[in-house]
Amino acid sequence: MSAAPAKQKRLPHYVYLNDNNREIYTRSTLEGKYGLLPYEVFWMERQRFLHDRGYVLRPRYWPKWRPSWIGTDRHPTYCEDSIVLTNYQVLDARRSRNNDIVAIKMFRRDSQELQVSHYLSSLRDPQNHTVPILEYLEDPFDARLCLMVMPYLRPINDPEFSTVGEVIDFVNQTLEGLAFMHRHRIAHRDIAVPNIMVDAKALYPNGHHPVRIHYSSDAIYEIKPLSRAEHKLNYYYIDFGLAAHFPPGASSYVVGDVGRDTDVPELSSHVPYEAFAVDIFALGNLYAKQFEQRFNHTDFLLPLINMMKQRQPERRPSADEALAHWLRLRDSLNKSVYRWRLGPKSEPAIGRMFNDVVSVAWEGINNLKKFTK
Repeated sequence: MSAAPAKQKRLPHYVYLNDNNREIYTRSTLEGKYGLLPYEVFWMERQRFLHDRGYVLRPRYWPKWRPSWIGTDRHPTYCEDSIVLTNYQVLDARRSRNNDIVAIKMFRRDSQELQVSHYLSSLRDPQNHTVPILEYLEDPFDARLCLMVMPYLRPINDPEFSTVGEVIDFVNQTLEGLAFMHRHRIAHRDIAVPNIMVDAKALYPNGHHPVRIHYSSDAIYEIKPLSRAEHKLNYYYIDFGLAAHFPPGASSYVVGDVGRDTDVPELSSHVPYEAFAVDIFALGNLYAKQFEQRFNHTDFLLPLINMMKQRQPERRPSADEALAHWLRLRDSLNKSVYRWRLGPKSEPAIGRMFNDVVSVAWEGINNLKKFTK
């Protein structure tokens, strides 16, 4: 006697349309509201090429895609194939050999970004914190273009930093990575929160949707990450579109009022300025805005920040000097500091006291669990 088929799991009520809006969504779908956007067609046209090279695109980008909710009572919002790209230049895919999510970015073959990324990725060194390049693919239709395959990464602050130790690890990696780039005569020139990302897959053992990142892979369930304090995360510099690679002995002065950080005092479209010094200021400014100005227990960063944010570029340290100063500063901290909670500076005193007590209690419980395993 054959086994009975497994009973299909009932989905949450919110994924279903009611009688009042079913017709509305059916009509809007048939009218093309959820159709491919013009820049998505670019990727749909390359689906077969990428598939043949081991990269599986989401069903939305298959040539004969038909919205999965047509003829059902499913709400399009909770159907994975309704989700559009947020960056026309980058597409997510799964590597067929291991099911890992990757990011595929389209470049011009003659771009500075492609050349700098290729050079940095070729340097095998534990101090290299620039995004690894897994593969380069020649575009099948346009000889001017190239497709670059990279690991899938998340924004550095999603999930948010929660302990001082996480901040210390971030500063370790980003300063080390900056010193590495500068030693190889590369100035990033656009250091900002969006251009440093994190490989956070350890926090999502069951994965998440690559675009709607707070939801499960099927876009139905909101998900919670594991604690980042208990997992080793790797941070990477990305986006070398404004980067400059200087030959040995060449001047590192540039012009251009460019980059996301508009606080850099010397930026100019006419007066040359030192590119490496701009990176130092921008990274120090990131530490200030992302951590010291937002969270309690981060004032230990101030000596480093003040050094890196000197208004006169010539008074700023080199990346190697900043790293050496940071390592001395870090090593002077009591190890108990690493476990302190990052409470927002806007948090009322009574709330901060309560949340700190709760944080300490949870740490004790977690340590006890580890001890009794």
